[in-house]
Amino acid sequence: MMANNEKNNIENEQVVETAKAVENEQPVETAKAVENEKPAQIEKPAEKEKKKIDKENLKQEIDKIKAENKGDRKEMSSQMKELLKNEIKDYRKQERTRGAEMLSIFAAHNYYANGFTPEELRSTLEDLGPTYVKIGQIMSSRVDLLPEAYCTELEKLRQNVKPLDPEVAKAVIEQETGKKIDELYQEFRDEPLGSASMGQVHYAVLKDGTPVVTKVQRPLIADMMREDYKILKKLAGLVNVVTDTDDEDQMIDLVSVIEELEKVTEEELDFRIEAKNTKFFKENCIEDENKISCPTVYDELTTERIFTMSYVEGYTVSHKDKIIEDGYDPLKIGQAVAENFVHQVLDVGYFHADPHQGNIMLSKGKPYWIDFGMIGHVSDKDINTIQNMIMAMLSGDAQELVNGITSLGATSTKTNRDKLIEDAQVFLDKYSGTKGISDINMSDLIDEITELAAAHHITLPGQFTMLGRSLLAIEGVLEQLCPELDLFKLLSDKLVERNKEQFDIKEVLLNVGKDILSTGKKIGKLPGYLADTLQGLSKGKMKINMEITGYEEPLDRIGVYIKYVVLSLIACVLFIGSCLLASVDIEPKTSNGMPLLAVIGIVFSIALAIYSIGKLSKKKK
Repeated sequence: MMANNEKNNIENEQVVETAKAVENEQPVETAKAVENEKPAQIEKPAEKEKKKIDKENLKQEIDKIKAENKGDRKEMSSQMKELLKNEIKDYRKQERTRGAEMLSIFAAHNYYANGFTPEELRSTLEDLGPTYVKIGQIMSSRVDLLPEAYCTELEKLRQNVKPLDPEVAKAVIEQETGKKIDELYQEFRDEPLGSASMGQVHYAVLKDGTPVVTKVQRPLIADMMREDYKILKKLAGLVNVVTDTDDEDQMIDLVSVIEELEKVTEEELDFRIEAKNTKFFKENCIEDENKISCPTVYDELTTERIFTMSYVEGYTVSHKDKIIEDGYDPLKIGQAVAENFVHQVLDVGYFHADPHQGNIMLSKGKPYWIDFGMIGHVSDKDINTIQNMIMAMLSGDAQELVNGITSLGATSTKTNRDKLIEDAQVFLDKYSGTKGISDINMSDLIDEITELAAAHHITLPGQFTMLGRSLLAIEGVLEQLCPELDLFKLLSDKLVERNKEQFDIKEVLLNVGKDILSTGKKIGKLPGYLADTLQGLSKGKMKINMEITGYEEPLDRIGVYIKYVVLSLIACVLFIGSCLLASVDIEPKTSNGMPLLAVIGIVFSIALAIYSIGKLSKKKK
């Protein structure tokens, strides 16, 4: 507890701002609702393992929720209809004139002249009202749908939404649960912690004394947004969104953008999906709840239109001075956040797609992730491809880099592979002095690869650009909190560790052994083939007519081939000899009892074979 009134006032102001970002309506710099952890609530590893959800099945589970519950919205109760009588009347009236109203706003912004510039798009959405501000906020994080300039401008969207009448909020909860407020809560505060376009958040205490926050959806917002999307799709064909270039191919397909946004909005209108994301994150992405955590979902008080999670007072990690004042170490907090984010991306494959400062809370020195309306996904295959692309960069292999880009994205008929390889080589020249993964800035790399792909009409998947944006966001958080911490060093170390885990020495040795055996067999047959050929020549059964021109280069190449064939033969003999030596009882020996000389011989022979066969393979190409 704070010792003086001034500090109490500060914390009260933080609580008021706590839930303003629950819907991620705007970046926050004050307190949010997070989980009130108790030691007894921390799950044991074995218990958590039982609850784990297969990451590959999360999307299917969310789709199942949407399919099973589609169209099951409860009919508005008579009590709510009475409470919303005026709002329903205004909505019906607006419904009839909404198309004309939208057209007049578009006309006022002169969209038909040169299309929407970033500033024009933002101001137009503000004039269209709260529904469109919400759409703009969703769009601001979708760099896979809109150019960076538009996303940056849309991040500036702010709004002051009129709070929902607490009686209406209570009516929504009672309708969704079928119980009275007094039956559900020991305490329910009428004054909302925060109010936004889709809903608002109220502080409450359950019957068992647990403090929670309940997010309540505005009763008419779903119908309003769905109607607005219908009108938008009709108008979309008339509107062109221009980019920073004059290339007509870079014009934005607004119809596709709106359809994608409609899907995202539908998910945001179903609070069960955000609850599912939150539960999945807690069960799969949190390794050690003593270091970092996230809220707990209360299923019995979560439906399509209400979402209840645990609550605890705290403040965002943007308050570095307060963190230090309270006696906590910013570096330790930043380390926990960075390590967990790397774990999300590279170990789990699901990550918080909007990790800005307002979505990372601090409570009693422990960071908490909140607001899981948007979760990014990268498959193991995607990570392997990115890893191979980084290795291609380090080795300067433009062909392999292009293979990675085309594997990640979808090419078009305008993609010229030869030109792409040429540009990829220019791109790689920038990294010619790079010695290791730790020398590469991952977010810059993803941005540059995205630009290279776009220039060659290759569409990269949304999760790739979402990952790049998330890396930039978390990098910004760490830069403010603990600039001495290197996120990309953590990423590179994890990639190296991941690469080692995937390296199967048994498989490598088996393949090398097969190659050596195959080469040995072929070499062993050479004397016989040569003897047969000489015998045929001596008996006059074979005649050779040859005309040699430009023989210097071919002979040099033959000489090189012979050199590496001989080295392969030596390696084969050395390998067999070392294996025989391994059965002899001679000193010194290794820890497993094998003669050291035999081990050295085996390792050297394998290395020599790999080197020789590798050189021969390159010569064949």
